[in-house]
Amino acid sequence: MQFKDLQLIKPLLKAIAAKNYDAATPVQAQTIPLVLDKKDVIASAQTGTGKTAAFALPILQLLFDKQDSGKKGKKVRALVISPTRELALQIEESFKSYGKYTNLRATVVYGGTSIEPQKDVLKKGVDILVATPGRLLDLHKQDCLNLDYIETLVLDEADLMLDMGFIDDVRKIERLCPKEKQVLLFSATMPEKVAQLATTILKDPETVNATPSSSTAKNVQQLLYYVGKQHKMELCLHLLRNTIKGNILIFRRTKMGISKLEKMLKGNGYSADSIHGDKTQNDREKALEKFKNGDINILIATDVAARGIDINNLDAVINFDIPNISETYIHRIGRTGRAGNSGIAYSFCSADEKPYIADIQKLINTTIPIMEEHPYLLDPKAKKEVHRTPGKSKHRPGRKSAASKKNKKRWY
Repeated sequence: MQFKDLQLIKPLLKAIAAKNYDAATPVQAQTIPLVLDKKDVIASAQTGTGKTAAFALPILQLLFDKQDSGKKGKKVRALVISPTRELALQIEESFKSYGKYTNLRATVVYGGTSIEPQKDVLKKGVDILVATPGRLLDLHKQDCLNLDYIETLVLDEADLMLDMGFIDDVRKIERLCPKEKQVLLFSATMPEKVAQLATTILKDPETVNATPSSSTAKNVQQLLYYVGKQHKMELCLHLLRNTIKGNILIFRRTKMGISKLEKMLKGNGYSADSIHGDKTQNDREKALEKFKNGDINILIATDVAARGIDINNLDAVINFDIPNISETYIHRIGRTGRAGNSGIAYSFCSADEKPYIADIQKLINTTIPIMEEHPYLLDPKAKKEVHRTPGKSKHRPGRKSAASKKNKKRWY
């Protein structure tokens, strides 16, 4: 479906044309008419399906007639809640680019950075506010924010929001908004707790299911490497030297794991950086900017830090650690092979991660091809890791036996 068939106003169509888009994605084609109709919507849509535009465009259109209600008297009429700062910044960028031929003003507020400049922008008046839950509640507590005029509330990446423990904050924010409002809930997956939240805060919602959760990107080639946990670093280096080229996003489960891998890659002359929860917002933004600009070609991230990040021209994704939630695998590999480009997803599976691979293959209804041509091949029958060198004691050096401890005379 073309955007011009969606009853969108000229200033929006002009901004869409400037981005060289003409056909709407399924989530946009289904959601935009419902939002323009002022219906509550619960949409199941993954990152990379164009869902930001699915709510940004109709919200801009609904607010268009009120855009000049006294520059200084601008009230926050649309509120978008996002779980991570990176995602919030991206959503604000979408509102600005789609709204560039209107006088509507959008801004973003998030934690991990000074609150004063955010207060100043809010004081000047904005129409659309994108926020992370914690910072929004801080600003409200300090009386810098009035939510009495909210007409549309958007909860983006609701499943991640609840996984990160924001459920109470989300409920509190919803109660601070007027009773009569339109609520739009977007979630990549629909676990029970998201469904429960939806039933309590949405009124007769229309359901949009734009991406079946088990579909993986068609343009992504998937490859599986069985490898001992202690050899994953070597395998990563081996593939980077011989096989994997271009812009690469590597997923690890822990911050410590990311630091180790980053240190190893830099020590071997690779231009890499990372994003995870322990880094300051400024450092995360810089790392992402360097990756997008081509100053580095390897970015290492946790799932939470990378959720919703839009990176064009990503050649490969490496699942250094296999995710224990099967849907996460789909999100990860969906980062590459976007907008008609092709990409490759490499997964490193150790013995104890085999059950995760079995679950993933069941979900995507596909057997991932196994690559056996590499120097660190794990025995396919191995059920758990054995790190011990044969013939060596399993106890650490210098460990005393229980009997020797018992006979020791203590000074106290």
